Amino acid sequence: MEFKDNKPIYMQIASRICDEILTHTYKVDERIPSVREYAANLEVNTNTVVRSFDYLQNNNIIYNKRGMGFYVSADAEKIIMDIRKSAFVNDVLPEVFEEMRMLGISIDEIVQLWNK
Repeated sequence: MEFKDNKPIYMQIASRICDEILTHTYKVDERIPSVREYAANLEVNTNTVVRSFDYLQNNNIIYNKRGMGFYVSADAEKIIMDIRKSAFVNDVLPEVFEEMRMLGISIDEIVQLWNK
């Protein structure tokens, strides 16, 4: 995995795990790799992966079975989609709309391009 400079590494790892949940690499109530396994696989510090898992657990995307590891929550896909939609609407779209305004691109032009 290649990390980008514009986002904390632990968030990029959390995002990757979310992608793997959405693509059903990990299914509901299925165990995900341990912190150590994930850290070794990505060649990062275990503390970084711990932060990723903490973020995912705090958002109810994964849950911990004491002594057994972390598992995918029943509502994980819906939660991930809600978080990503919110980020898109609140973070990405305002920048896109501002760029469209500055370039004089109308919504109709975007719709036409999308339909092609």
